[in-house]
Amino acid sequence: MGTELFNKWGNPVSFDLEGQRFVITGAGRGIGKAIGERFAELGARVSAWDLNLAEIASDPAFEHSVQVDVTDEASVTKGIEASLGSLGGLEGLIASAGINGPTKPTWEYSLSDWQQVLDVDLTGVFLSVKSVLPHLRTTGYGRLVIIASVAAKDGNPGAVAYGAAKAGVVGFAKGLARELQPSQITVNCITPAITETDLLKGMSEDYIKEKKALIPMGRFCSVQEIADMTAWVASPRCSFTTGQLFDTTGGRAKH
Repeated sequence: MGTELFNKWGNPVSFDLEGQRFVITGAGRGIGKAIGERFAELGARVSAWDLNLAEIASDPAFEHSVQVDVTDEASVTKGIEASLGSLGGLEGLIASAGINGPTKPTWEYSLSDWQQVLDVDLTGVFLSVKSVLPHLRTTGYGRLVIIASVAAKDGNPGAVAYGAAKAGVVGFAKGLARELQPSQITVNCITPAITETDLLKGMSEDYIKEKKALIPMGRFCSVQEIADMTAWVASPRCSFTTGQLFDTTGGRAKH
């Protein structure tokens, strides 16, 4: 189940998630689905949250799944109750639910366009994370990993609502990480560049070309690369790092 690694002295270092229990939001497809499948390979037990669960209905990686609207507090409350009931507890949450929103200049954005992105990408993270905190604070251990974006640091011309929401997520994670100390509950963000997912279908060819040109490696990130990074950050091995950003940008990030 786990993956055996070796340190510089040649001694085996256990790296797995054996028996760890996680909620993964946005697990119905794309990044969230890939994270769930990777976690299961490493021995984790996973409860999937999404509005549309059709793609993972028969996926053995997900022990439990529940339809959750992360923008709705009542839906999130029902979701966490169902997940805890099924898994019997939790060691962490991966907040992966998100939307890109329209790709157009700011002056063409409507208030409803703006609000929808913030509702899902920022408020949805707040509600999801808040829902698991009572349990994690009781046990004194937890891993909270939020899928943010390099847009949180560099801005995102052509999709400013997305960049603003992801910057908000980073600020939320950094503040919460300090609020939870001293404890064994860590809060960190994964900050990828554009990733090869279905979200690309909602972007113009010019926008995609422009963003790919910013990446020195000359390609977009794969969902598997994000899943691997997330697995380590969510593991017991990542024990002395909190309030930080883990880049998967192919060299794009400058700070």
